[in-house]
Amino acid sequence: MKTIIKREDILGPLQQVIGAVERRQTLPILGNVLFKSTGGDLSLTATDLEIEMVARVSAEPGEDFQTTIPARKLLDICKALPESSEITFSIEENKVVLTSARSRFSLASLPARDFPGLDEIEAQGSFSIPQNRFKNLFDMTSFAMAQQDVRYYLNGILMELSSSKIKLVATDGHRLALSEFESETGAEEKQVIIPRKAVLELSRLLDSSDNPASCTMSQNHFRVETGSLVFTTKLIDGKFPDYQRVIPVDGNKTMEVSRETLKQSMSRIAILSNEKYRGIRLTLSSGNLSIQANNPDQEEAEEELQVSYDETEVEIGFNVTYLIDVLNVLESDKVQIKLKDSNSSCIISDSEDSSSLYVVMPMRL
Repeated sequence: MKTIIKREDILGPLQQVIGAVERRQTLPILGNVLFKSTGGDLSLTATDLEIEMVARVSAEPGEDFQTTIPARKLLDICKALPESSEITFSIEENKVVLTSARSRFSLASLPARDFPGLDEIEAQGSFSIPQNRFKNLFDMTSFAMAQQDVRYYLNGILMELSSSKIKLVATDGHRLALSEFESETGAEEKQVIIPRKAVLELSRLLDSSDNPASCTMSQNHFRVETGSLVFTTKLIDGKFPDYQRVIPVDGNKTMEVSRETLKQSMSRIAILSNEKYRGIRLTLSSGNLSIQANNPDQEEAEEELQVSYDETEVEIGFNVTYLIDVLNVLESDKVQIKLKDSNSSCIISDSEDSSSLYVVMPMRL
């Protein structure tokens, strides 16, 4: 039983699915990729029991067979082989043998019948969205996800669907990121929570083209199909907080400033902020913003910027990392910051595009 495939044809799909392979697995077979050859079509499947990726590729017609192969060793071998080389896969007893020109590799395999699969999806809704738009939604929000929070429903992104809009929301309890894309999805109103690992993998897998990503939802799963790749993830079973209550509506002070100037200034001031708490103080007065930081070593930094602001003076503290994270994902020339007083959260947004907004809680200094 054997099949032949070009190195470049298998390398791309392998690099796509490798994200589902955990380096430390509870089950040895989770370190393997399911290798299935049927009538000249080859599929590679990897899973960690939470997410599953299936990549399909055309190979030279060969015999039908399936087995599992150590995923990272297979990837390293394919990377190391010369460009444009052909690889022959064959099974010999309980091993998979790869031959290419004068190279021969014999890898231990495990039975394909033992490879775990995710449950079948019973579709409860579907929609399609250009890949670049979907990727952008994740990129604009994923940095605000929690990481290993005991409130497990924060360790992911809320995806909220309506018939005309797709909205993604992430929060770790200290900040919130929201981004939406208007699209005639035709979907019923629904909320699902996509886990953190799936979000990061989707950000990696979706490309910058406007080719469609076909999405399917069930009670417990979310599936994305893009060309030759099928990505499936379990959903987080929990109730996401009412994010609308977190977004302040009474901010009566608005400042506008160059995004790049503000980002560079904050990056400089952050050098002398407290390494643990990362606090900086912003003092807003007419036409001027003063940014200050100090640390336990009695070191201080201060910088002043010209800004568009003509309200009463206000002084407020923030975690500088949270502010820089927002300025890194926004692409506008100018940003707008709305706030009420020193004890209230601020809203940061693009001056001209309201599709994304960011809420950052103040901190006491």
